[in-house]
Amino acid sequence: MNQPLVTILDDEPEIRHILTDALEEAGFRTQSYSRAREFEAALNQITPDVCLVDLSLPDTDGLALVHRLALEQGAAVIIVSGRAQVQDRVTGLELGADDYITKPFDPTEVVARIRARLRAPRGQTSNTNIAEFNGWTAYFDRYLLKDKSGAETPFSHAEGEVLRLFLESPKRLISRAQMQDSLGGAAGDSFDRAMDVRISRLRTKLGEDPKNPRLIKTIYGAGYIFLGDVVWK
Repeated sequence: MNQPLVTILDDEPEIRHILTDALEEAGFRTQSYSRAREFEAALNQITPDVCLVDLSLPDTDGLALVHRLALEQGAAVIIVSGRAQVQDRVTGLELGADDYITKPFDPTEVVARIRARLRAPRGQTSNTNIAEFNGWTAYFDRYLLKDKSGAETPFSHAEGEVLRLFLESPKRLISRAQMQDSLGGAAGDSFDRAMDVRISRLRTKLGEDPKNPRLIKTIYGAGYIFLGDVVWK
């Protein structure tokens, strides 16, 4: 069985070497790139499981690239950047990144974060990739939501993880601890903020009233409940 493939996009050779050595020692396959154009061209030939992306790239806007990857690729996207400002972290998560690691970093932490992203969700999961609920159809193999009229709205890999978790456990309380356990990622404010961002974006895409959402209810101090009627196809 092939080991997961991790792609590394960073214009600093030393960073690429450190990450490559740490990941391959941990049993991952890696491919690294110094320019976004080389990386994007490679995506036509390879299917990575995780993409590590620096934001300060010489030939493109790293945040714009992260957004495209989140919408178009099935891989998890982890930002590895020297930008340590809170706003950079928030923006990266809002654009669809699954995680954000600041430089300088401990390579063992990067390995642990990647393993957390790839960890299979626990509990019962659906074997299909299409779910219908309250006039919507979610296509997890295509990362698309379709409404009754047939209008399509894309969702990111990170948003899809959260949506699938809700759809597989409808009308049951899902705590923050359960979300962290199922979806991986380091517990703490960063994870909580990431979940808030993803749930907010899902509500927007589902046409929810932010002040009175009908489908994704917040139970303050406890977690969330998805109130839709779900049928897996």
